[in-house]
Amino acid sequence: MKPKPDETYDSIRDIKLFQSKTGYRFSVDALLLENFISAKRLGRGIELGTGAGVISILLAKRNKDTKIVAVEIQDSLAQRAKRNVELNELSERIEVLREDISKLRKIFPANKFDFAFSNPPFRKTKTGLLSIDEERAVARHEIKITLPEIIETASYLLKNGGRFYLIYHPFRLVELIELLHKVNLEPKKMRFVHSRIVEEAKMVLLEAVKGSGQWLKIEPPLYIYEKGNEYTAEMKRIYGMS
Repeated sequence: MKPKPDETYDSIRDIKLFQSKTGYRFSVDALLLENFISAKRLGRGIELGTGAGVISILLAKRNKDTKIVAVEIQDSLAQRAKRNVELNELSERIEVLREDISKLRKIFPANKFDFAFSNPPFRKTKTGLLSIDEERAVARHEIKITLPEIIETASYLLKNGGRFYLIYHPFRLVELIELLHKVNLEPKKMRFVHSRIVEEAKMVLLEAVKGSGQWLKIEPPLYIYEKGNEYTAEMKRIYGMS
């Protein structure tokens, strides 16, 4: 398989990827979320908004027993994700589904999946600078899907005791936790991500469990850089540099 004229051919850790030259490209968020999903055995999972498929592909490479449905509403990204799954020889374990997340209740029965994960759009439509590129705009802003719809869908799809993983931005953390509580998803593990030690958190990683009791573990912060733009030892490991 070869990249199309408007694509690049990239690699990260032990996988290969086709990505748009000018449209949506995966960022550090994807790698942080995949690293945060730490269960040794995952079973059957679903990704709510897969983009070009990088998180699902990395997870399937790391967990040989897992099978994943990777959902993506944008046709251009869904087609690219399918090709990336084929490129990495994972077609038997990853199914790419081109669909609206809010309509998944009509496709799957309740309580079907062991885990769900998402790197959702974090900005409401009238906040922040909206990209002129449609792939990027939909990935970053709640144009096609909202946070409540994603969380309600995750709760519906998960078995009792199933786990929901996501990466989000701290300025909407209170709203996020309130939404999780409304649909019986209890936050269990949280980790804040900082660019540097002296800077405020720029992202938060969160694991919630369906139907669980109320207790929450705050893990040590994750720092991306140490001196200048030098990655920390942990980030080098996440990127596969060490």
